Formats: sequence, structure tokens, C-alpha cells
Amino acid sequence: MNRSPSSSAQAAREAVASRLRELRLDAGLTGRELAARGQWHPAKTSRIENARTPPSDADIRVWCAACDAEDQAADIIAASRTAHSMWMEWRRKQRTGLRRLQESYASLFQETRLFRVYASTLVPGLLQTEGYATALLSAITGFRQIPDDVDDAVKARLARSRVLHEGDHRFALLVEESVLRYRIGDAETMAGQLGHLLSVGSLPSVSLGIIPFTADTRRVWPMETFHVYDDELVSVELLSARATVQQPSEVGLYVKAFAELARMAVYGSSARTLIVSAIEDLDRTAT
Repeated sequence: MNRSPSSSAQAAREAVASRLRELRLDAGLTGRELAARGQWHPAKTSRIENARTPPSDADIRVWCAACDAEDQAADIIAASRTAHSMWMEWRRKQRTGLRRLQESYASLFQETRLFRVYASTLVPGLLQTEGYATALLSAITGFRQIPDDVDDAVKARLARSRVLHEGDHRFALLVEESVLRYRIGDAETMAGQLGHLLSVGSLPSVSLGIIPFTADTRRVWPMETFHVYDDELVSVELLSARATVQQPSEVGLYVKAFAELARMAVYGSSARTLIVSAIEDLDRTAT
């Protein structure tokens, strides 16, 4: 069975908990004895070993010292930090607004050579116009009830998108046809966004594919939006969090899914026909 991003993060936390439990057992300590050495309640030992409470860096150092395994502390701390970063709640990332979140991707975008992006509900951020991004980020700000820095966040998102025109980056972008139909902002905003897709799809560094509603016998179902950065990292966007996948076997799973989705997509003139049809439908509903 394929793991979801959230279960992958939980598996990473459980792996850390298992390593700590093995250290305790190898040291011949009971849970109570370790708790006494760590000067905490025995229940804390149980919660950490059962992956119900993530250990702090200090907890891990104390644990390893209690088990005469100080040499393993740095490695376990690194694994614990990786497990934590795999599942980052939007609530924490966005608590001061959206601008810093947009800016936090800048170095990753500069370092990545091949971007593979699949989107089932929204136009990918790299391709968003100012109007579309403003409407979307305003909705997110209102829904999450976070500080309103939408104007600055939009500027940061557009600045980040300059990577489309810089360096030797390549972009393989897939969107479901539904993305062309979900209206973000008013009709004018949406028409401007669809028109932008027509122009950006002609850039030499960009391959824009659209998976039609009528795609025959889907080999891969519509799924959550995900970004593959080279073959090193996958970012998956969910309602409550962004999950980061770095385990090679799981990155490979997303690369395989992307390849299957790409086979169902149409490109070039066929893709432009679908975009133009969506624009024409907007015009009809506006009259």
C-alpha cells in the first residue's frame, strides 16, 4: 500500500522513537530507570517511545547520555529534525502572514534545475498572474484568519516566478482541465489568468500539459497538488499542512505518477484549444 505524505511523516517519527527505545533496551534500562536518569516523569518516556510526543534535541541528548550512547545523539537529532520538517502545519508557517512563506522558497527555486509540478485544483504558483494570486492569497488569509500581508506576499510570489526566465531551469507543468474551470477571483481575473497560460506555455523552458476531462482510461487518478524538485525532494500541498518527501523510494513514486499523468495530457495546439474554450465560456457567462 502506498503511504500518504502524513503517514510517511509519522513513519519517520516512529523510526526515531524506535531507535531511542533500542538504545534503552541495549543499555538494560527500564522506562522508569531512564526517566529517573533524565529527571522526567516515566510517562514521558512512554510517550516518546510510542511516537506520541516528539523528543526535543535536549531530550535526545539526555536520553543518549543516560544510555551511554552520546556518540549517537547527533545522528538521532538529525533524523528527528527531518521527521519534523516532513510535516509542517500551515498554521505555524503562516502565523505572521504569507510573505515570508513565499520568500522561503526562493533558494530552492534557484537551486532546482528541473521542476515537475502537477496541479489538480489551482494554477501553479509559478504561472499565476497578479490578479489570480491576489484573489487566492486573500481567500487563504481570510480562511485561516492570519495577518493580512497579501500585497507583499503577491509581490514575493511574482518575484519568485522570475525563475521562469532565468538560468537553465526547465519546467514540466501539468494541470487538470478542472484548473481552467475553477474560478478564482472574478471573470476578468480568471480570463487574464487563462490568457497568461497561453503566453507562458510558449516559453522555450516550459512544457505545459493539460489533462482533459475526457482523457481515456485514466491510469492515475486526480490527486493532491505536488511539486518535484529535480529528483531530490517532493512537496505535497494539503489543506492543513505541507508535506515534504525526501526518501528516494517515495520521491520515485511521485516521479512515476508524474510520468503517468504526463502521458494523459495534451500539449501545444490541443492544450491551447482547451484554454481558449475555457475563456470563451467565461465570456458567455459574463454576457
